[in-house]
Amino acid sequence: MSKSRRPGVSGKLGLAGAVAAATLLFAGGAAAQLDPRAPIDITADASETIQSQCLSSWTGAVEALQGRTRLRADQVSLYSAKKGDGCGASERMEARGQVYFVTPERTVRADQALYQFTSETITLTGGVIVIQGKSVVRGDRMVINTRTGQASMTSSATGRNKAGRVRGVFYPNEAASR
Repeated sequence: MSKSRRPGVSGKLGLAGAVAAATLLFAGGAAAQLDPRAPIDITADASETIQSQCLSSWTGAVEALQGRTRLRADQVSLYSAKKGDGCGASERMEARGQVYFVTPERTVRADQALYQFTSETITLTGGVIVIQGKSVVRGDRMVINTRTGQASMTSSATGRNKAGRVRGVFYPNEAASR
């Protein structure tokens, strides 16, 4: 990232190539990675369940697996819907501290993540970095629809030459071969 030229504007890649590469990086394979019907296998150093709040908290090197997708974090909280006097289906999963969302195609790093089961979206915030092969995209907030594969990346920094804007470095030959 220390090169002086701007990412995505090389003579060979051009704007159209950068858009195509970004589309492949974000969406190529994100759909079907999470199966909402598949079980979630969670391991951690410790776990606590508060039945009255329909909350299960996991702490210490937490790893949650669902299908071919992995979520790693320092802490994960799983919330279920209240159903009468008990708890029903899972509603959301929140992850905090050194969050990694890993699929066979890419790795996403963030400070926090929120997976909402009903909308099938995962929202990652805080220093988001997406890596696929050698291609990298950075921003403040990323939302992925795990059903459709549609994703968006935003940043609080706006305007030309401002530090912290959404930034991507793409390797078009690598993306084209997938």
